Formats: sequence, structure tokens, C-alpha cells
Amino acid sequence: MSFDSTADSLASPTLELARDLIRRHSVTPEDAGCQPLMAERLAALGFRIEPMRFGEVDNLWARRGSDGPLFCFAGHTDVVPPGPLTDWASDPFTPEIRDGLLYGRGACDMKGSLAAMITATERFIAEHPDHRGSIAFLITSDEEGPSIDGTRRVVEALSARDERIDYALVGEPSSHQRLGDVIKNGRRGSLGGRLRIRGKQGHVAYPQLADNPVHRAAPALAELCAASWDQGNDHFPPTSFQISNIHAGTGADNVIPGELEVLFNLRFSTEQTPERLQQRIHAILDRHGLDHQIDWRVSGHPFLTPAGALVEAAQAAILSVTGQPTQLSTVGGTSDGRFIAPTGAQVVELGPINATIHKVNECVGVDELEQLSAIYSDILRRLLR
Repeated sequence: MSFDSTADSLASPTLELARDLIRRHSVTPEDAGCQPLMAERLAALGFRIEPMRFGEVDNLWARRGSDGPLFCFAGHTDVVPPGPLTDWASDPFTPEIRDGLLYGRGACDMKGSLAAMITATERFIAEHPDHRGSIAFLITSDEEGPSIDGTRRVVEALSARDERIDYALVGEPSSHQRLGDVIKNGRRGSLGGRLRIRGKQGHVAYPQLADNPVHRAAPALAELCAASWDQGNDHFPPTSFQISNIHAGTGADNVIPGELEVLFNLRFSTEQTPERLQQRIHAILDRHGLDHQIDWRVSGHPFLTPAGALVEAAQAAILSVTGQPTQLSTVGGTSDGRFIAPTGAQVVELGPINATIHKVNECVGVDELEQLSAIYSDILRRLLR
């Protein structure tokens, strides 16, 4: 059932803030007032607030302290579209609690994490007002979109003025079965391609007068799908190649198409580089005699944060709060950690259970939010008190 006014008065600060954030229709690239809400809370703690708008994207950089080490909470206020509202049990932008779960678009990815970051920081500063080092927030509204004018641009601006992040905690929903069972300490790289294979259009009754690019490409595509790119390593699974879309033809069944378009993606480990993958794919296509062109897009390079101060603090905090150990992992998609790691920062992703992200009736456990806030506070204590 929904919270009534009586329940509202008993809600925790983390839950209250999560609900306030969910109410804002911040579909990429809109922030819809989420960052000003967070900035107000942070300014009250002594953070210097610096809005950074690039293009149509709102970003927030907030920092408390000027010394190192610099610990940064990183996250995004934008959410994916909810889809048909009739598929939801309740309005996706009207947060509701049912059976101990908070429902709403962004509840898990990642407004719940943002709320936990704020309340964890408030708790830590109340306990340690003169903490060592600095705390920062890097918040964007472009993580679910092109990811061009968001974290990438903020990191470039920080690097240009020699402002260096030492530890970054990204609040992406990393957990699988229970809170904290998985920490992402790295991510695979992502290389996408738009392949065009040219043939010659013609009538299906006269194939000798045409050149069907679908027929010609089929053996090459089969080879690409079956290829073994590498064996991975101790931290990463093997590189994978996946075709996501194939299109050819005019829509008529009596016309041989003149061009075939194929969209594909490779998620690659530290055993590979985009350049080596591109060279091998072109070589396969050339060997099959295909007249082709590929538009390439590298949306992220692989990164890995090995055992060190941040990983150890996160593992210890999870054990302290939940009583359970955690596992390190690099599986899954990309995150904005890919823009922070190349600066030399230690980066981990730690957030709620990811079972409902991007789905209808997205939700997060109310108790899970409180535990997450406690874990974040404990990490701050271990690194900065």
C-alpha cells in the first residue's frame, strides 16, 4: 500500500529523500530539480557547490575540504523512460511502498543510492566534522543517455585544473541476491560498430543480374559470431561479440537488397584493445571479399581497481553492516566509472540489488536503503576519519 501521512512522519531521512527524488520526472537528459535538491543538503554541510552544464546536460560538482585524499560519490539523477504507464501497478513517478519495497522509476537505478549517499555523508560529518581529506559528489543527468556531456566532461574539467579524485564510489546497483554480495571493481570495454555491406539491387527472378549482400555476408557473420577473441583473465571473462540488429531490403519480397546493415557490439577485456579488434574484424570481412564500411564507436575502455584501500574499505564495511562477505566482479554493462578510472582513481561500484533496474515496477527494499546508507558511512569512516 502507499505511505499515508502517519507513515510519512515516521519515514527515515534516506527514504524521505529517495521519495523526493523519485517524484521528479528526470528522464534523460532532464535533471528536473534533483541536483538542486541534493546541492541544498550538501551546502548545509559546508560543501562548495559548482553546477556544471554542458550542452543540454546538468551536472553537479560539490566538494567539502581542499586536502587529499579526495573521496568522491558518483552517480546520476537521470532515469530511463517508464514505458506504458498502464503496465505499472502505480504511477512510476509517484513513489509507493508495498510489502517493504519502494516502487518508482529510479528507485533502484539510482535515486535510492543518491539518497543513501547524502544521508551517509550527513551522518559521517556529524560524527567527524574535522575529518581528514575531502569529500565530493559528481552527479550527472546523462548516464542513461549518450554520456557525452555528463561525467566525461566534468572529469575533463577537473583534470584541466589538476583536481584529482583518489577514491570514487559509483552508486550503480551492483548487488545480485542480497545487498553487498557483489562489488564491481572494474568493467569491460565496449566497442560498437555499424557495418554496411554493399551489393547490387535487382529482381529476385534475375539473381544473375544482382549481388545479394545478405547471402555474401552470411559466412563472414557466422565466422564473427563463432570467433574466439581471447580467453579473458583472472578478472575478466572472454571478449564477446554480439549482433544486435540486421536490416536489408525495401520491404518487398521480390527485390534483392542493395545493401545490408548490421549493428554489433564487443564487450572486451584488458586482453584486447579496440584497435586490435577492429583490425581482426576488417581482416575477416576482407577475406570474404566483402565491399564494406564500418563506423566504429568506443563507448568505454576496460578498467580494473585491484585490491587496495577502497576495495578493502568497501569489503570491510559490507561485512560490518550485513555480517556477510562480498565478491568482486567486472561483469555487466558500462558505467560512468569508465570516465573516472583513467585519471588514476580507485573506482568501485556498490549499490542495491539490481533485479528490477530498467523494468516495469522498479523497486528497492526500504531496509536495503538504510543498510546502504550505513555501509557508505562506514566506508567514509575507514578512509577519512
